[in-house]
Amino acid sequence: MAEALVPVGDNWTVTRLGDGTPEGFRAGFACFIGRPNVGKSTLMNALVGTKVAITSSRPQTTRRAIRGIVHRPDAQLVVVDTPGLHKPRTLLGERLDSLVRSTLTEVDVIGFCVPADQPVGPGDKYIARELAGVKKTPVVAIVTKTDLASPDQVAERLAAVGGLGEFADIVPCSAESGFQVDLVGDLLISHLPDGMALYPEGDLTDEPEQVLVAELIREAALEGVRDELPHSIAVVVDEMSPREGRPDLVDVYAHLFVERSSQKGIIIGHKGARLREVGAAARRQIEALLGTKVFLDLRVSVLKDWQRDPKQLRRLGFYD
Repeated sequence: MAEALVPVGDNWTVTRLGDGTPEGFRAGFACFIGRPNVGKSTLMNALVGTKVAITSSRPQTTRRAIRGIVHRPDAQLVVVDTPGLHKPRTLLGERLDSLVRSTLTEVDVIGFCVPADQPVGPGDKYIARELAGVKKTPVVAIVTKTDLASPDQVAERLAAVGGLGEFADIVPCSAESGFQVDLVGDLLISHLPDGMALYPEGDLTDEPEQVLVAELIREAALEGVRDELPHSIAVVVDEMSPREGRPDLVDVYAHLFVERSSQKGIIIGHKGARLREVGAAARRQIEALLGTKVFLDLRVSVLKDWQRDPKQLRRLGFYD
């Protein structure tokens, strides 16, 4: 049996793999980069074939480098979904941008995502300039969300993206409709090195279950809140384990953190109505993830200005 050193969360582990790797097999890492809310997480989920990253209409939904694993007979593609690159306004924003830039130096190919339904803007041009400095890594430009644009708009966007720089490939796609998602995978894989699989067959992500559960709770909490609130929500799973004597039931105790008391009131809602809605929506997603019934206990607490406080950022899992 062969061994491979693979990332698991923030750590690395040795995994034993079979020696039956076919000749010409490719394996490696790709990352998606783009300004916030251009469909990076949705595209990664479509490539993997299941939900491994949360999605939302709110910008800055993704806060971690989430890895999704695409298994094909001739390749294994590990897709790293990064937070949207933006001008940071808080310490959290600075750390997220730093995470994106460090990821760019560690992958075999970069997918630069630009939405078809919006004109190319300053944010896209800023990222294109950043990518021009990444000399040794091929960049595939991906025009996303074609289902939301007319054919003429897609053509305009492809031409505009072509003017942003030199790209190995330019491809339009829609993760929602499935249009050319497989082609995006083919193009990314074509830039991977030959090598053996990095993860065992069947693994779809290396994210710990508690992290995935926390993200599903945050996704539910993001829906329908005011514009200024999404960035202030953080979720930590305090405890998650099967209930004693009930192997078919998992107890999940989690905390939602906000920055101000007024935000706590918004999350809880009138007589707790909104928190119950969040819990019901999150529980359905968590049960689908875990394949078992779930008891979900949610608490809401205030951590004043946690996005700007190094100590609180560490407590919430956002490290230097």
